Amino acid sequence: MRSIVKLATPVAAAALLLTACGGTTGGSTEEPSAGASGGSSCPEGLSIGFFGALTGANANLGVNIRNGVDLAVTQHNAQDGACQVTLEDYDSQGLPDQATGLATQAVRDENVLGIVGPAFSGESRVADPIFAEASLVGITPSATNPSLSEQGWETFFRVLGNDATQGPAAASYITDTLGKQKVYVIDDASEYGKGLADLVRADLGAAKVKDSTVQTGQTDFSAVVADVRASGADAVFYGGYYSEAGLLLKQLREAGLSSEQVAFVTDDGAKDEGLITAAGAEAAEGTLITCPCLPPDQAEGTFVQDYTDAYGTAPATYSAEGYDAAKILLAGIADGVTTREDMLEFVRGYDEPGVTKQLKFDDKGEPSEISVWAYKVEGGQIVADQEIQTS
Repeated sequence: MRSIVKLATPVAAAALLLTACGGTTGGSTEEPSAGASGGSSCPEGLSIGFFGALTGANANLGVNIRNGVDLAVTQHNAQDGACQVTLEDYDSQGLPDQATGLATQAVRDENVLGIVGPAFSGESRVADPIFAEASLVGITPSATNPSLSEQGWETFFRVLGNDATQGPAAASYITDTLGKQKVYVIDDASEYGKGLADLVRADLGAAKVKDSTVQTGQTDFSAVVADVRASGADAVFYGGYYSEAGLLLKQLREAGLSSEQVAFVTDDGAKDEGLITAAGAEAAEGTLITCPCLPPDQAEGTFVQDYTDAYGTAPATYSAEGYDAAKILLAGIADGVTTREDMLEFVRGYDEPGVTKQLKFDDKGEPSEISVWAYKVEGGQIVADQEIQTS
């Protein structure tokens, strides 16, 4: 995760990590074996896509996922006799207003048999109905708004638990594990942040002393900081992404509200080194984060070493989930899938172990296995704290 910080700007990160920006990547650097790139059973030009932020304020999360997808494609293409697959990038910057054009672009490219993404809930709300109309499978590794699976989109799948699990888990972690009883809840008004914060509010019950809403892109949180102080809260829960979470945290600590006085708890959208960069290491120390994602170093098999060898850094938030989502689509292609309709049927019936869990979906596209973990900032790094027991 440290390398994401070193690539200080998302544009720089994308430029370094996307080796064929705007086109296709992911092909093996090795020469394909004879017949691997063509033949009647192996059409040329087969592609899968990544849809999410590769530039913009929250690009770190997208780059983490995209690297996992790229690794899966590279490994697939290196197999003897494999149909060669390219990776198409749809850089949404995490913005819903970018999603319509990019989703339309993806469905018009008949070579694209499936999408890993969209990465964020807001853009998913816009892009997924377009995918559904075109029978284009989308497997999200990170969009957690529960209502996404309730829209009747037959092409919607996700490989991690949604916020209907994370919200109650976060609330119980705050009250039962941390022992906090006066919680101030803040959201960023986004599809994801507000949706999750509302679930936390509901499960906190009387432990919620007050709440507030800020805006994505906001930098001055003095009013809400003053309100937190006045409320007497002993914990803050923030629903949103790392850019605003880090600035809010910095201003809380600068106002004299130490981690001993007011615990700061946030979510998977803020589980990134960018949180520490925005807040400063001292202010970020002790921050607690919930995520329906497996600690990357607990992924099965050789994934961690393979990823580290490929990108010079350990996998970070959603890298393993992105890898798992891509492997499902690539398994379909390896099984002879060459149409979107056949890919949809293949994914519906998929039931195989991944690096994060057994990968199987219910009739709404939700995963059969769900876990929620708590993480903490310790020594300037985000490390696993404990798995939160869920009912």
